[in-house]
Amino acid sequence: MSAERPLTALRTLAVAATLPLLLTACGYGSESTDDGKKTEVAAGARTLSVDEVKIGYFPNLTHATALVGVQEGLLQKELGGTTIKASTFNAGPSEIEALNAGSIDIGWIGPSPAINGYTKSGGKNLRIISGSASGGVKLVVNPKKVKSLDDVKGKRIATPQLGNTQDVAFLNWIAEKGWNVDAQSGKGDVSVVRTDNKITPDAYKSGSIDGAWVPEPTASKLVAEGGKVLLDESALWPDKKFVITNIIVSQTFLDEHPDVVEAVLRGSVRTNEWINAHPEKAKASANAALKEELGKALPAEVIDPAWKSVTFLDDPLASTLNTQAAHAVKVGLLQKPDLKGVYDLTLLNKVLKADGKGEVDDAGLGAE
Repeated sequence: MSAERPLTALRTLAVAATLPLLLTACGYGSESTDDGKKTEVAAGARTLSVDEVKIGYFPNLTHATALVGVQEGLLQKELGGTTIKASTFNAGPSEIEALNAGSIDIGWIGPSPAINGYTKSGGKNLRIISGSASGGVKLVVNPKKVKSLDDVKGKRIATPQLGNTQDVAFLNWIAEKGWNVDAQSGKGDVSVVRTDNKITPDAYKSGSIDGAWVPEPTASKLVAEGGKVLLDESALWPDKKFVITNIIVSQTFLDEHPDVVEAVLRGSVRTNEWINAHPEKAKASANAALKEELGKALPAEVIDPAWKSVTFLDDPLASTLNTQAAHAVKVGLLQKPDLKGVYDLTLLNKVLKADGKGEVDDAGLGAE
């Protein structure tokens, strides 16, 4: 990732140097929606150590594991008589606030707010317990104005938010090209225009931006408006994989209800299995969930290419999270964080082992 939006509250510029990765990773709006939707449980199903588990996620394709898992009842099946209370969010910071306040117990979220939530609390409020999705981020440009990657110099390119995951990735790419841009203002050899993903397509149509480095489905919406994919970010990563969505949990909830956390993880693994085994059915299920959440399904010209660009997997791709944090430090948007302990993959690996699958690695960032 959401991804990946304006911040609901941009605190002072005095903390801006340490702020940046706190912004939403996927970015699809600034308001949160605590809809509190509850799923139905089977009659006579056994309740786990708590009657209800509160989960949160974004209504977008990079969070399709949660969308499909709830829509198809795959998460609820593993929880037995423990009810799911599902809430949707449009920005990472609001989901982190909900986790801190106890309004949710487990959430699907992008790497940047997960890093920020962990570091701001001194490593005391959350753990990353699984991966969920990789990829789904593209540089889309106006082909009449931008013919090659070198042509990006001097152009106006949108990213979702100052310091969000895509913003950091684009700034790092600019630095790798040898171009200079002031990270805070976005001014320099390229004009980085922080633009809410909801209005990026309109900004593109009006000509106020020449392209955008954005997550799905915004990228495919731009293509539907005549844009051209100049670069898929996955091409910049080893094995073309990088984390866009993680699963996080409140440390308190993890300590008190590990059986419930394990059940949710088992449901997530089962959901990703189903998505990968039935991609067309899963795409339709995700779109049905989006229609229910947003009141409107995505048209085929948008969801078809967007869906193909997202990979659903259980591995959190921990080394790429560490690299993303290093990129933010390099471009001057983050002080070097201590991420030791951000992962606890014990229960995920237990689930994977029970399924006869290989364990996943925490890149040395696991909890002791």
